[in-house]
Amino acid sequence: MYLQQERLIKPQGPTNNHLFHHIITLLKDLISKPSFSGEESYTATLIQCFLQNRWVETHRKLHNVWAFNRFYDPAKPTILLNSHHDTVKPNSQYTRDPFTPSVAGDKLYGLGSNDAGGCLVALLATFLHFYDRPDLPYNLCYAATAEEETSGENGLKLILPELGHLDFAIVGEPTLMNLAIAEKGLMVLDCIATGKSGHAAREEGDNAIYKALADIAWFSNFAFPKVSGTLGPVKMSVTLINGGIQHNIVPGTCSFAVDIRLTDAYTRDEILQIVRQHVKSTVTPRDFYLKPSAIDVNHPVVKAGWIAGCSTYGSPTTSDQALLNIPSVKLGPGDSARSHMPDEYIFVSEIHNGIKVYTQILETLIFTLINKTADCEGITPNNFLN
Repeated sequence: MYLQQERLIKPQGPTNNHLFHHIITLLKDLISKPSFSGEESYTATLIQCFLQNRWVETHRKLHNVWAFNRFYDPAKPTILLNSHHDTVKPNSQYTRDPFTPSVAGDKLYGLGSNDAGGCLVALLATFLHFYDRPDLPYNLCYAATAEEETSGENGLKLILPELGHLDFAIVGEPTLMNLAIAEKGLMVLDCIATGKSGHAAREEGDNAIYKALADIAWFSNFAFPKVSGTLGPVKMSVTLINGGIQHNIVPGTCSFAVDIRLTDAYTRDEILQIVRQHVKSTVTPRDFYLKPSAIDVNHPVVKAGWIAGCSTYGSPTTSDQALLNIPSVKLGPGDSARSHMPDEYIFVSEIHNGIKVYTQILETLIFTLINKTADCEGITPNNFLN
């Protein structure tokens, strides 16, 4: 555990055995402590102590922990390195104890190992590698944040005003170390179909479930005509339904929820207007809304990702990237397909490679900024370093 250990000798290099051993131990400790959204106090303390034991000054607000590089200079651009340490609750199909980290070959099992513990510790190791460098042409801000899984108010959103000016960000989520240069947004609709109650044995009432089914069929079959070049089509899924109170009563109401993954082809209001034009149910959007995002492919961090061998794609899943009003990419070890699955795992070698790629990207940006080519004017992946 890192709560009471003595301060350690500072390791040298991003993936040396000394540091790598300790970040894997940290990840195991994080797995062993439940950190459901809103309940991340202990894991926040683990992360904070891990940094403090390495002579890093930390900041904390509720369950969010952040730090800046030693030679922070407000005149320089700042890169945010962000990932989250909250998890969803384990589903009923787990065959392993979700809070007992275990290694089988190259696989590290445990809740939060893939989403997003591997990203969190890989970014932490990368931050520590650059922490003491006096020659950085930019600042680094490492932020381990809470409540990502629930899009809560007390996570990244809470501390953004505390971080100062940020120029762009790398958001750690499991992407197989491919660059997500665009990300779908999220809007959730609460819908209520209204009929009239009556006795099921007589020709009474107006069945609200049947009305709801007609609207649900529309959500299932409708295809929005405009398709995003990076994010593909808007996707709508009915995910919850509730109707009726007793077998012999015709239900007067039926409620259901719709998960809509937004793209840059439509605004939130345009989607809402189209929905209301086609369904008879009352439609109310929930208060929270995650906007879709995208970064210019000519941005230096994208160019640096290409140099590091990363492919680019548009992500169908949402993250805290939606809260940022700066250019950002989503990138990290692990596979999004493993997130929230039973017996979640990450390959230890993926974490090692993640540190390597993160480090290479930041080294490339050092070259770029020192040579005053940060705008990448006329630069392609082939001549970027020439």
